[in-house]
Amino acid sequence: MPLYEHTFIARPDLSAQQAQSLAEELGAIVTANGGEVKKSEYWGLRSLAYRLKKHRKAHYVHLNLDAPAAALAELERNERIHDDVVRYLTVKIDKIDPEPSIVMQVKSSRDDRRRDRP
Repeated sequence: MPLYEHTFIARPDLSAQQAQSLAEELGAIVTANGGEVKKSEYWGLRSLAYRLKKHRKAHYVHLNLDAPAAALAELERNERIHDDVVRYLTVKIDKIDPEPSIVMQVKSSRDDRRRDRP
């Protein structure tokens, strides 16, 4: 099956737990249609480069998928309907990297620097 990186942006008035449960809900759609979620990362509440639907911040969630095209089409159809999803982007990839994404690596190094300060 083809491999995909899928990132969606959720409304900022959701809590972090609600954004993660939304990711699980959307992942269940993929698995119900014969796909598999290989990796899921919650990138947190981040500032947007420009306003989207009157929002300046949003929750970012990143999924690595191993799914047929029909499962991906159903996922994107549900995201278009869902009120909590502001935007989404899907990119086809050659292989899934087992390491954390660059966003998570930068976030963890930033957290380490904060702990080092007295």
